[in-house]
Formats: sequence, structure tokens, C-alpha cells
Amino acid sequence: MTPKEVLKTILPSPTRQWLSKQQLPIERARRRFWGGDLGSLRRMAPANAYDYGESRGQCIDRYYIESFLALHSGDVKGHVLDFADESCTRKFGGAKVTRVDVLHHTAESPKATIVADLACGDQIPSGTFDCILCTQVLHCIYDCAAAVRTLHRILKPGGVVLVTGPGIQKIDSIDMENGEEFWRFTSLSLRRLFEEVFPKNQVEVNTYGNVFAAVAFLHGFAVEDLRREDLECHDPDYEVSISLRAVK
Repeated sequence: MTPKEVLKTILPSPTRQWLSKQQLPIERARRRFWGGDLGSLRRMAPANAYDYGESRGQCIDRYYIESFLALHSGDVKGHVLDFADESCTRKFGGAKVTRVDVLHHTAESPKATIVADLACGDQIPSGTFDCILCTQVLHCIYDCAAAVRTLHRILKPGGVVLVTGPGIQKIDSIDMENGEEFWRFTSLSLRRLFEEVFPKNQVEVNTYGNVFAAVAFLHGFAVEDLRREDLECHDPDYEVSISLRAVK
């Protein structure tokens, strides 16, 4: 007989019921005393407090962003608009790209060919681009809805915008100080933003991540610190990165 079965034979029913009710409080007390399953997570500072993981290798969200762009690399063609620099356009568009413009909100960027605020962007001609790569941009713009309207306006008919946004991610203190850190998204909020402008049947949203990838990213670990299956496991309750593809 197991110890549990022995106790059932020798203890009266009221005592067994009382002991059963004490199991959860006892387990909570044990975890508080010993640390329990929290292990090395019982800390107030991240393991790598200096960056998002780039000092250790590839950032975890960058892995998801590039997976999304690779999946839709066929859309990166013709006249493309990129942000900050043209590296993603060249990497995923290659010879399919005939022209690249780079948008930045200040003239300080040496890569910028267009200086504009995407939330208004009146100086950007309508119906200009075959593809727009808008990765990790919208959370830095306070008026996201206006920015999405601009994206729709400057696309050619049939043009595609490929978007990524942060879900579970730490704050960038430098962007915060510069007034450029406003939002974290959910798949629902990002979808709603674009469905207000683009046809609903032309908006496709996906999420990436799981609780382990989220915790690793918040601690500043890199892709090289994890196994592939750690990254590829998808749990919709833990949206580390969110991607969206919309067609005008």
C-alpha cells in the first residue's frame, strides 16, 4: 500500500479532509521558503540589463521579425519603402527591388531619402510604393491610426505593407527619454488599426513566442542562448512579436 492509502485506513474522515485542505497552503509556504520552481528567476534585475540581447547574439524578437519577412520575401519587390536603413529590403528583396527609399523623421539620419512624420506624411506622394517594410516602427508613433492611414495612402493599388510590432518587450529608456516610446500591441489592437483602413479580408495577423521565449527576451538573452524548439513553440497567450501583412 502507498503511504496515502495507509493514511486513509488509519485516519478518520474529518482528519483526512482537514489535511487535504492544508495541501495548498503548505505547498505555498514550502515555495516561499525554498524558492520552489522560481529558481534563478527570483531576482529583481534582468540577467543582461544592458540591451535586448544584441551583445550576446541575435535578439529574440529579431529572429521572429526575420522569420516573418523571409516568409513574405516575395512581396519585397519593385519600389520599396523602408525605415532607418535599407538592410531588410536588400536582404529579403534582392534583385526583385528596383528602387528603395528610406524614411526617417529627422534629417539627422544619413540613410534617409525621405524626411517625414509618418503620422502626417503629406509630402510623400500617394500611390508610390509596391511594398513597405514597417518593422518596429508604429510603437514609436503616438498617432498610430494616422500613421496607418498614411501607409495605405502611399501604397500603390495592390501594394503590400509588412508590419511588425512589439508585444511582450521591455521599455527602451533612450527612446522613452526622446519621446519615441508609446505603445505595446496585441494581435487584436494591431488588426483593428489596419482593418479600419484596409479591407478586412486583406489583413493577416500572426503572433510569435511563448512564456519561455518571453522571459528570456525580457532578461536580455539572445537566440544563441536558446534551442530552436524554445523559439518555435507557439503559445497565443504570450505574444512576444506580432506581424501583419496588409494589401491595398
